[in-house]
Amino acid sequence: MKKGILVILFFVLLGSSNSVLAQTEPEDIAMVPDEYQDAFYESLKQKGIENYDKAIVSLEKCIKLKPNDDVAYFELGKNYLLLREYQNANTAFEKATQLNPKNKWYWLGIYDVSYETKNYPLAIETIQKIIVFDEEYKDDLISLYMITNQFDKALVAINEMNDKFGKSEDRDRYKMQILSQGKYQNAEISNLIDQIKKDPKEESNYINLIFLYSKSDENDKALEVAKQLAKEVPNSEWAQVSLFKTYLDANQADKAIKSMNIILGSSKIDSKIKHRTLNEFLIYTDKNPQYAPDLEKAISYFDNDPNVDVAKEIGKFYHSKGQFENAIKYYEKDLEANSDTDRETNLLLLEAYTKAKQFEPMTKRAMNMIEIYPSQPQFYYYAGLGSNQLKQFKNAKTVLEMGLDYVVDDKTLESNFNIQLGEAYNGLGDAKKKEEYFLKASELLKQKK
Repeated sequence: MKKGILVILFFVLLGSSNSVLAQTEPEDIAMVPDEYQDAFYESLKQKGIENYDKAIVSLEKCIKLKPNDDVAYFELGKNYLLLREYQNANTAFEKATQLNPKNKWYWLGIYDVSYETKNYPLAIETIQKIIVFDEEYKDDLISLYMITNQFDKALVAINEMNDKFGKSEDRDRYKMQILSQGKYQNAEISNLIDQIKKDPKEESNYINLIFLYSKSDENDKALEVAKQLAKEVPNSEWAQVSLFKTYLDANQADKAIKSMNIILGSSKIDSKIKHRTLNEFLIYTDKNPQYAPDLEKAISYFDNDPNVDVAKEIGKFYHSKGQFENAIKYYEKDLEANSDTDRETNLLLLEAYTKAKQFEPMTKRAMNMIEIYPSQPQFYYYAGLGSNQLKQFKNAKTVLEMGLDYVVDDKTLESNFNIQLGEAYNGLGDAKKKEEYFLKASELLKQKK
């Protein structure tokens, strides 16, 4: 709002005698008696040294001498406002507007009182009268609509002001706040479609429309808007969103990769669209593995992404497809780039090591994780399993027996521990213990059923 500017205008610029007297006609000033003039200037002097009570006494004298003097009432209102005597200030400002309704500063006096007293209905009513003199005060109206949660009216006013005066930082912030509530998005979508029809070369309208469609998961509509943008503003970074999809569908990999790198490197394109672009290229690379190096480069754009561990998600993608070598590569990349001690990623990696029969790195990592998570039985299990596969049966027996103490209410895991203990004792040549643990594992599986 223009609150700070307004106060300066009221109490500095209009505090000078020339500015105040400029509100009246020259012939009126010539007719003012010396007594009135002396009292008026005395009021300005007293206000200047913050003796507002004395200023009010002088102004009341002015009003007695000249009962219909709007300037004196206006000055009276300002002094009451400085004393925070809001009712008296409002009465004086209202009298000034009655005497001269075409002076916007008098209305701004009422607005100032209503705003400071949080009388927002009166503030809205008053600012609407001020807009007649100066339309830029509609920004104050928008702020009042936001304060009073009249978001539909605020959105209409924001669009009107953007149309007439161009966008502003405050209006953009207000609009984002409004559009975070889904029910207002349809109105804004309609507005943006209209704006694109009026000015098809304005990139920001396409971008905002793509954002709204993407937010509501209307991806096909977002893509259509991106195509339209590519046609009208081909140099736009956002146009690459459409071109990437077009090139990928046409199997024009080199062009698609070029567009993808522009998208992922852009500071303008939101992360949701970047993630979708990467996911589409991941699916393409799965069918065309020769482009794996380009996928590696694409993932590096997300190294500092605070919201999604991209390498981990790609690892899961390959994991679900049974491509454990690829899954391992991306899990390791994620752990190297982020937290090497992330529990979930380490468990996924250990499972992938198992499936890929990479028992040496599996055992080493599991033993390291036991030091970090000494009460997590899964890490003991993988350490024991790996040690058995590497024929390190004594180590397997020790670590499995330690880990078994931490297994609680998990019959499957407890059964697997007993199977691995049976394997360890078998490797150590103790057939009796082997049978004992295998039988226990079998009983546990029966209980699970």
